Amino acid sequence: MVPYIRRAAGLLLVLLAALLVNAGRVQVWESGGLDANPGNKRAAIARYAQPRGDILVDGKPVTGSRDSGEQLRFERTYPKGPVYAPVTGYSSQTYGTTLLENAADSVLAGTDPMLAPLPFWNDLTRGRDPGGDAVTTIRAAVQEAAYRGLGGKRGAVAAIEPSSGRILALVSSPSYDPGVLSGTGPVVREAWARLNRSPHQPMLNRAIRQTYPPGSTFKIVTAAAALDAGVVTDVDAPTDTPEPYVLPGTRTVLPNAARGCEDASLADAIRWSCNTVMAQLGVEVGLEGMVEAAERFGFRDPGLRIPSGVAASNFDREMSVDQLALSSIGQFDTRATPLQMAMVAAAVANNGEVAYPYMLERTTTAGGRTVDRTGRQYYRHAMRPGTALRLQRLMEDVVTQGTGTNAAIPGARVGGKTGTAQHGVGNAGTPYAWFIAFAQAEDTPQPGVAVAVVVEDAEARRTEISGNGIAAPIAKAVMEEALRTGPQGR
Repeated sequence: MVPYIRRAAGLLLVLLAALLVNAGRVQVWESGGLDANPGNKRAAIARYAQPRGDILVDGKPVTGSRDSGEQLRFERTYPKGPVYAPVTGYSSQTYGTTLLENAADSVLAGTDPMLAPLPFWNDLTRGRDPGGDAVTTIRAAVQEAAYRGLGGKRGAVAAIEPSSGRILALVSSPSYDPGVLSGTGPVVREAWARLNRSPHQPMLNRAIRQTYPPGSTFKIVTAAAALDAGVVTDVDAPTDTPEPYVLPGTRTVLPNAARGCEDASLADAIRWSCNTVMAQLGVEVGLEGMVEAAERFGFRDPGLRIPSGVAASNFDREMSVDQLALSSIGQFDTRATPLQMAMVAAAVANNGEVAYPYMLERTTTAGGRTVDRTGRQYYRHAMRPGTALRLQRLMEDVVTQGTGTNAAIPGARVGGKTGTAQHGVGNAGTPYAWFIAFAQAEDTPQPGVAVAVVVEDAEARRTEISGNGIAAPIAKAVMEEALRTGPQGR
C-alpha cells in the first residue's frame, strides 16, 4: 500500500510543479502580451477606476473628473474647455490623449513609478497611486485675454516669457470643448465626426501645429541676418534700394504698401515695413546666410517639443535669387507657427538668446510632492547682443511712430512688428494679419512678455486688413495682462 501512496504523492508533486511553472510562465513571460491584448479590458477598467489627476493653471485645476457609473468609471471634464483646449488637449476613453493630457499621461493616470512612495512598490503590490498633477506655465489672465481677443475668429496667439522660455498663453481659435470626447458611446463618436468634418478645424492647434506665411514679421529675422553679417552697419544710413524694385532675374516688380521706401534706411524699412529694402537685404546676405539666420531662431527644427510636438517652421535651403528675395519678406515658401514668431520677438527682447520654450513647469503627486521639474534651458543664440539692442530700438519705433501704434501701452516699453501675409493661388486668399511684439513694465530689469498673433479671417475689406488694425490690439491686451500679473503671476 505504501508504494502506491508514494507514487500518487510523487505524481501530485509533479502536477503541482507543472501548475506552478505554467503560472509563472503566464505571469512573467506572457503577462505583457496578455496586458496588451485588445480583448483584455482589465487595463482600461483599472485606468478609469479612479479620478485622473489635474492640469493646473495658476495653481488651480482647469480639468476635473466625474463618476459616470459605467464600467469605465471616471470621465474627464473641462470646466473652461474651449479656452484651455490648446493647452490640455483631450483625454478620451475612445480616442486616447493629446497635448498635455498625453505628455503627462503616466502621472495624471497614476501609473508613473515616480509617484510611488518606495521604488518598485507598485510592482510588488500591483497597486496604482492616485493620479498626480501637471503644473503648467500658463497664466490664466493672459490666456483668457488672448481667447477673448480672437473672439472666435480663425487664428492663434502665443505668448512667452523671454528670459525663461515659459509659455504664458497658447490659444487657437475657433476652439472646442474636449469634454465632449471624454466618454464612450454614440454621442462621443458623433461629436468626434462633427469636429473632424468642420471646415473651421476646431481641433487643429493653430498655435503650434499650423504654419503660416509670416509676412513682414519675418523682416526681423532678415534685419538680424543683415546686421550680424555686416551687410548693414548703420541702421540710419540709406540702403541704395531702387523703387520700383524688380525681383532679380525676372520682370516682376515688388510693390511697397508704404511710401518713401526708395533708398530707405533699415530703420525706416522696419518702421514703415518696406518690402523692397528688406528683399534686397536678404539677397545681399545670401541664401546660406539667410538659412543660417533663420535656423538660429528655430526654423527647420522638427524636434521642438513644449512638451507636445511643434510643427517645424520653414525657410527653404534651395531657391533662386528672386525666391530668396520673396522669402526674406516672409513670402514664397517661408512658413512659421505663431509660437516660432513669438520666439523671434523673444530673441530680440532677450538680447539675442532664445530660451527653450516650455509649457509644463513640473509634475507632482496628488499630495503636492514634486515628481519632475522642467526648468530653464538654453536653446539657440539667434544674434549678437548688439544686434538685438538695435532691433529693440527699431521695433520700439514701429510702435511709437510707425505701423504698430495700436500696440502701445502707457507706461511700458513696447516693441513690435506688423505683418500682412499674402497667400493662396495668385495671392487671392484673404491676407493673414500678423503682429509680433515684446513689452517691458516700468521699473523692471527686462521684458516680461513676447507675443505673436495671427488672424486668418479678418473681418475687414481686403484693402483694410493690417497687422496694426486687427492683430496689434489683441497683442496689446495679452501683454497688458502679462505685465499686470508680473513674473509668473507669483
